[in-house]
Parts: sequence; structure tokens; C-alpha cells
Amino acid sequence: MNSKYLGVACVIAALTLMNCKPKGPGSATTGDAAARVYVAPGQHDEFYNFVSGGFNGQLSVYGVPSGRLIKVIPVFSVWTENGWGYSEESKPMLNTSHGFVPWDDLHHVAISTTNGEHDGRWVFANGNNTPRVARINTQTFRTDEMIELPNSGGNHSSPFITENTEYVIAGTRFSIPMNHQDVPIDSYKDNFKGSISFIKVDQETGRMSIGFQLRTPGFNFDLSRGGKGPSRDWFFFSTYNTEQAHTLLEVNASQRDKDFIMAINWRKAEEYAAQGRGKIEKVEYAHNVYDEHTHTATSNILTEVRVLDISEFPDIAYFIPCPKSPHGTDVDPTGEYIVGSGKLAATMPVFSFSKIQAAIANEDFEGDFEGIPVIRYEAALHGEVQKPGLGPLHTEFDANGNAYTSMFVSSEIVKWNLKTLEILDRVPTYYSIGHLSVMGGPTAKPHGKYMIAYNKITKDRYLPTGPELAHSAQLYDISGDKIQLLLDFPTLGEPHYAEAIPASMIADKSVKFYRLEDNQHPYAAKGEGMTKVERKGKEVHVWMTAIRSHLTPDNIEGAQVGDEIYFHVTNLEQDWDVPHGFAIKGANNAEILIMPGETQTLKWTPKKPGVYPYYCTDFCSALHQEMSGYIRVSPAGTNTPIRFGTGEMKSAATASAGK
Repeated sequence: MNSKYLGVACVIAALTLMNCKPKGPGSATTGDAAARVYVAPGQHDEFYNFVSGGFNGQLSVYGVPSGRLIKVIPVFSVWTENGWGYSEESKPMLNTSHGFVPWDDLHHVAISTTNGEHDGRWVFANGNNTPRVARINTQTFRTDEMIELPNSGGNHSSPFITENTEYVIAGTRFSIPMNHQDVPIDSYKDNFKGSISFIKVDQETGRMSIGFQLRTPGFNFDLSRGGKGPSRDWFFFSTYNTEQAHTLLEVNASQRDKDFIMAINWRKAEEYAAQGRGKIEKVEYAHNVYDEHTHTATSNILTEVRVLDISEFPDIAYFIPCPKSPHGTDVDPTGEYIVGSGKLAATMPVFSFSKIQAAIANEDFEGDFEGIPVIRYEAALHGEVQKPGLGPLHTEFDANGNAYTSMFVSSEIVKWNLKTLEILDRVPTYYSIGHLSVMGGPTAKPHGKYMIAYNKITKDRYLPTGPELAHSAQLYDISGDKIQLLLDFPTLGEPHYAEAIPASMIADKSVKFYRLEDNQHPYAAKGEGMTKVERKGKEVHVWMTAIRSHLTPDNIEGAQVGDEIYFHVTNLEQDWDVPHGFAIKGANNAEILIMPGETQTLKWTPKKPGVYPYYCTDFCSALHQEMSGYIRVSPAGTNTPIRFGTGEMKSAATASAGK
């Protein structure tokens, strides 16, 4: 083996062994930890914590401080529990320019802000694999919108927001040849480019649209943050692989002592886009929207995007050297300090926004990279945190001028002061922490009090469950001078990042049920008298209702083998927490779960004749077991008439005459 590769491999192996070694965690918690996370029966948690699911593609909601899982919000992956991606109404939400994509990799979340402070209007989430951004409604805890990102090779550096949620910003993880060029992979330096998407957010509705994109050199982009206060018009992106390697990145993308933080004057870029500068590129991307009135999603393919090449606009982009392979770039609550976390670096640089502005004004550059000015490192530097730990990844802040940085390799969190750069405390994590989340930590007004570590390796924290273990989250109290471990709790999927918001900001706005009179679904049956069954060629449509404790109709005849049968089920309940489910034997998709006042549709194509039972899947009453029915399926081509009813059968013709 090449000696250079062997040396790197040995270092990585050594760090991994050190990283995974148990460190005697049994006595790490405080004596009164249980009392401090205890939430009495009938009482509520102080915070909602929205946690990415990583490779499960969903968003989990946990209560803090209890660590109780209270909701899974399906986003980018199908979800058999409620029919997300299986019901006819939700299928369009997972449409892309590549067709129906039933899975993605959800890494990061962002809660909307006003003046840099959490406002609780929306939660945004990224799809890493097939690049998309989703918007979640905090009143319904449902994914309301999804937009695909053209010209992006992977949407890891996302979703990050500007101070007033004017834009959600998404950087590509992988640079790629634009316009689907067929070029050799080893032509990376000549043909591969990066892309930053600025997704405009309507301030009333939250509706997203791509305002413009920036074309960048062919780097990989990682965690990024928008400025606040004096830096509100700027955005700061971490970059790695400035070597522009295309193979064996663990070696070839780690050659330079410093990569870059890319500083973007997004307000200036917005001005140029508004002036019609740049160029319009022909692309294809899906925009999917869920309508709360029809309870149905629609998907449209859009075909244009405006692109500004940053090399052609020298006053919008600047590079700041940052050691080494930075994973995170984080902006403190005042907007003055920008922290770079180079995961292979021995120090952590803290840059000053005011010094960056002075350097730009004075043209204090050390050269350029592909035409982009590179600010002299010392000119932008506030100072360096010395010997912070091994493998700094991500930093968040409290309201007292302190920063908290996760150290992946040394499995710890380090607390330090932003102004003096003095290390104040450090605590172990179990094990291999990735991101951390301070309550309100990325905002201009952190909520503080608690911090959660999201660890990549679990080892001995829980009962063994075979080769794969649940990921470990750990809750810390940061209200005092010293960080105190309070709680371990397992998580779903592979959490990367999370954001928490005080429950008081959104709990009272939670929708309890959908009003039947507002239901505009074209197949809604708003009462049992509106139920019917109709044949339209090979399609059979069933207008069905569900209410405790029966389905109407609960007997159906006249379907044939090969028919496409659509069960349009309306939940007639007008009470909180009374969903109904629907499933039928032999369905090749999933159940559907219908909220009170909502209509959802399950499509079923029978393959064999017979009588098939269907039933409500969500326990709703003492007579839940009786909430069922039968559909008779006759051989294809037979003349069995359509008849249906609950208690009394009627034909389709009789039903039409009665109507």
C-alpha cells in the first residue's frame, strides 16, 4: 500500500479505537437527575424538539426534558403507519423529476425565525439524496410542501435560513457537471461545479419558490448559517474538498492545511437577480403542495431557474481560509462571531464580522481562488480556541456569551467563552457525538437551559438488540457554570441535527380536527346519506364514511377482478384524537389513517375473485372490532350489479334516484 495512504489509515484506525472505547459512563449523571427530567402524569414537556431521522427520512418530535417520543412526522419516506406516500392524496408529495421517490435521507432541520428569534411558524427539513427541501406545518404537524433542487448533487448543506426567513438556503454536498453533461469523472476540476439554492419563502403562506441559484467552484459544501444583526445580509458556508478530488476523498480531500468559509452577501445577490442579471437555465424540478382544504397534494414540474455565477459578480462572494475540512460554520447570537469547526484541525478559529468587512473594504486579500477574493486569514480572525478537543464538528450558543462545540473524535462537548476564547468546561458524551442542539442555540435569542448531544455510536448504553443499536441522545443541563448530564434516551433512525422550541409558542395553535364543512375533497361524503359506489369503466369509486363504530357502506358488491377500486373514506368525527383507519385484505400498499373531518383514499386492485373483509385499523371505541365490512369481487367480465349498503343494500341506480 502507498505509504501516504497507510499512514492516514493508521491514524484513522487509532482515532476510531480511542473514539469507541467506553469511558465508564455509569457515574456521569448528577444525583437528582431523575427528578430534573421527570414530567408528572398529565403534565407537558417544556419544549418540542424536532429531530432529524437521517436515513429513515422522517422527522421525530420529542418532549424535553423527558425525552419522550410524541410524534413521527413523515416527510421524505413512505410511512405505512398512516399511509403517507401510499394514499392517493399523499403520493404526489414524493414526486420528483426522477419520478416517485419513496425514500430520502433527512439530516437537518430549521425552525422559522423573525428578527433571528424563533417564531414557530414552520419547520424546514432537507432531503439529502434526491435534493429537496420540505416545509412542515406546526399547527397540523404535517408536511405541507416540498421543492426539488435542480443543479444540486446532494442537499446536505441545508436547510439554513436568513434572519427573517426570507430565504431557505441549500448548498450542494457533491459538485457535479451541470446540465447532465456526460464527461469523464477525472475531469472534475474542469467540469464540476457547485450550486447554492436560495429558496424564497412567502411570509404569509410559507409557500416556497426558487428565487435564484449561485454557481460556485466545484467544492463540497457543509453546515452553514445566516448572519444576524449587523451580519444579517450575509451567509457563511463551510466548504471542504477545495482540492477538488474525485476519488479516495478521505486522503485526497484532506491535503490542504486550510479549506474555506465562503461568505456570501445574499442581499447583493438578491439585487442582481431582481435586476435580471445572470442567466436563465432550462432545468426540471418538482414542486409539491398539500392542500389542507382538499386534503390532497398536487405536483408540478417546473422548468427554469435563474443562475448567478459568483465569479462574474466579485462583490457578492469572498473566501476565508479555515482549517481543516470544516464541518460546521456557526454564527453567534450577536452576529459578530463566526465559528469554523475543522474536523481535522487542532484549533478552532473564530472570525469577526466587523474585521471581515474591514478586510473587504481594504482589499486585504491573499489572492483569489477561481476569481473569488481570498481574505487574509489573520485579517478576518478574532482569535483561535487552543486545544479545544479532537474533531470539532458543530457549535451552538447560550444567551450568556458562551459556545458549546461537539468533538467527534474525543467524544466530548466543550464549553468556551466567545470573547476570551477561554475553555470553561468539558463533559464526555457516549459515544462519538455528531451534532449538538442547545435549545434555541442557532437563534439571536437562545432559550438555553438544556443541550442535547446526538451520538453516532451507542455501544453499552442500552440493552443489546443485535448488530444494530438505537442511536443515543443525551440531555444536559447548561443553566449553571458546569454542564451536567441528566438523561440518556434512544432515538429513531440516525439523528443528525435537531432544533427545539418552547411548547408555549405552538401548543395552543395545534389543530384538533378538520371541520367537515370546510372539506373540499371531490370525493368527500359529509354524511352517511352521501355514501355511494359508482363504476367508471375499470375504476370503481366508493364514497365511504367512518364514525364510531361502523363504516358506510359495509357491504359492497359488483366489483370485478382487475378493477381499480378507490375507497374514499371520510372520517365524520368532529372530536380531538379520534382518527379512523382503513385496510383491506391483499392490498399491496398500506393502511390509511384518516383524521377527524378528513378524506383519504386507498387504491386496491383485486387479483382473485372472492369476498374480502375490510376494517378500521385504529382502535376507537368498545365496538371497534365490529367496525368492518365486506366487498364481493366477481370474475372479470361478469354482470354482477353494483349494490352497497349498511344494514340495507341498494343499487347504484337506486342511490342515484334517491339523490
